[in-house]
Formats: sequence, structure tokens, C-alpha cells
Amino acid sequence: MANVNRPTGLSPVKSINGAPWNGQANLYSIASGYNTALAIGDPVISSGTADSNGVPGIVLAADTGAIRGVIVGLGTSVGLIANPSNLDSTVRPANSVGVWYALVVDDPNVIFEVQDSGASALAAADTALNTNLVSGTNNGFVSGWTVDGVDKAATATLQVKLLGLSYRIDNAFGQYAKWLVKINNHELAAGTSGL
Repeated sequence: MANVNRPTGLSPVKSINGAPWNGQANLYSIASGYNTALAIGDPVISSGTADSNGVPGIVLAADTGAIRGVIVGLGTSVGLIANPSNLDSTVRPANSVGVWYALVVDDPNVIFEVQDSGASALAAADTALNTNLVSGTNNGFVSGWTVDGVDKAATATLQVKLLGLSYRIDNAFGQYAKWLVKINNHELAAGTSGL
């Protein structure tokens, strides 16, 4: 059975020590007028700014370079991680007026599940290598980011480390497979070379 092409960005699964992900995330701000949409599952980097309350800022990550973490919640105020104008929305629109806030999993020890981009399918032999992420447009609900099968190498500066195939009944090696990854080039921890 072929894998389904349904990217959802990066989804936290567990800690590197094997414990389930405990739901912990830190609060970050998104500047008013930032002209890029953000969705749950998008990787982000520090913006180098903060809001008027001192909450550090973030922007969308690039396809290369260090990553601060992954968005798991979005909202329009510090105390409400939701959009009261549209409770069905899980996306912060581009050019949104007013400061938004995001809950970001920024712990370098969290393992995420992410879909293979399909451009060049990853194989079992790629486990323990590093690679970059591929940006993708959100589907109106969650991120469209995937993991790249082309850039795989032992290079320590690549964004994520491939930890293996996600163990699911609907998942197999090949195009659009779901992989377990750890952020390797992390703003809070040094990257390591792949094996």
C-alpha cells in the first residue's frame, strides 16, 4: 500500500529519552504586520525582537539554518492561544494586524514526526543521517512542511537528524513516508554529524 501524501509539518511525539511528549511549550510573539502566514507544525527561528511585554519574537524558518522550535499553538493574546474572531482557524494569516502569540516546542530533546517530501524518497539506509526541511504552504489548518530526501548527508549543520521510520500501520519506506526526526541544527544546542 502506498503512503498517503498528507503533510502536517512537524508533530511532537516523544522525548529523546523515550518518554511521551509532555505537552510543554514556551510562549513567543509574532510581530504585527509580519507578512508570512504561520501554522501549527511550522518550524520557526528567533526574530531578535520582543513584544512590549518582553515576549521574544519568532519568524518562519528557512529551508536551511538553525531552528528555534516548532509551533503547536497560535493565538491573539498572551492568555488565549486561539483566535476569538475565528475559533475554527489554526493559522495566523499573513499581514495580520496586531501581535499574535505562539506556543513553540523549543526543547532540543523532542522528537517530531514529519512526512518525506516525495522528491527523493528516504530509505532505511538514511537513518542517522542529517537533512534539511522543505517549506510548504499550509492547508488552512496545519503546516505543509516536509523533510528533504535530497540534502541527506553527515553534515552537522543540516536541520534535522533522521531517527528512523515512524512506527505506524499505515506507513512504509518510500515516497511520502512519515519519519521521526530530532532538530539537529538547533538555536539552543549544537548540531552533530550524521553517521
